[in-house]
Amino acid sequence: MKKDTQIPQRKDEHIYINLEKDVASRLTSGLEGYRFVHQALPELSLAEVDLRQTLFGVEVGVPLLVSSMTGGTANAARINRHLAEAAAEVGLALGVGSQRAAIEDPSLAAGFQVRRYAPKVLLLANLGAVQLNYGYGIDECRRAVEMIEADGLILHLNPLQEALQPEGNVDFRGLADKIAQVKAALGVPLIVKEVGWGLSDAAARLLYAAGVDALDVAGAGGTSWSQVEMYRNPDPYRAATAGVFADWGIPTVESLLAVRQVFKDRPVFASGGLRTGVDVAKCLALGASLGGMAEPFLKAANESLEATVKTMGMMVDQARIAMFACGARSLAEMTPDKLRSTLQRG
Repeated sequence: MKKDTQIPQRKDEHIYINLEKDVASRLTSGLEGYRFVHQALPELSLAEVDLRQTLFGVEVGVPLLVSSMTGGTANAARINRHLAEAAAEVGLALGVGSQRAAIEDPSLAAGFQVRRYAPKVLLLANLGAVQLNYGYGIDECRRAVEMIEADGLILHLNPLQEALQPEGNVDFRGLADKIAQVKAALGVPLIVKEVGWGLSDAAARLLYAAGVDALDVAGAGGTSWSQVEMYRNPDPYRAATAGVFADWGIPTVESLLAVRQVFKDRPVFASGGLRTGVDVAKCLALGASLGGMAEPFLKAANESLEATVKTMGMMVDQARIAMFACGARSLAEMTPDKLRSTLQRG
């Protein structure tokens, strides 16, 4: 296993660029193509709306996931603490950023270790799936889980980002089989996610056959990591190469609908361009178990814990009110008939 000593610097660069630059995908999530059917007579009280569910044996208070973002630097540790404390207070699930830096340099582990701030939340560890082709195996996966006392492990897929990084790992051959091997030996739930370009139905079929417990589609419509790499790269040739991928990917709604057809009996999470609690509610009605957000929470967590709690709470309130106003008492009642495509008349 070859160590990448530049990971901490790269993580701080990613934080700065995401906070300071326009890194939005030129595609939209597709959520704007749906609106809720308003129920003027919902026959329920707002107080009755129940957002709770159990995932992987853990009660999740609200159907919202803090999508994997960062870790491995002092600034990232501060952000992760704010995210964890706020998630615990509001009831969100929480995924940490890639733990590769801490696997290769254990002194960086503290920046990921947020369990003490969020003892009861659904907490998910995170590694890049491609590292299974670069010396990682079940031991590293278990170390990632144990490092943060996680309830499960996310393996993220990011072939386009790796291809655009000068230091990228681009051998994605045979990963489905290796993911299956990890699933068979890991002992905790295994989730696979993209990082912002979406999962196709073909990818979902491979991952279903591998035994993966859940998918996060992480579709196009939010942060474009090709844009992040464009800003990060000082080489004009490589920056220009990254820049042409700003409209690449499968929009979140398209990916969610395709993946949901494959993962009919396993959870699917929806992230990528969600900006409001109404967006979260739309994803729930389209079949997601959780909606995921990163960018709104990153900006708040960089500011303060109070801003993070306020932002999370606002998203949850918006989702709850949307459920109330479309007549859904529980997550089980958030079904596709609550929505209407804006392409339809009437």
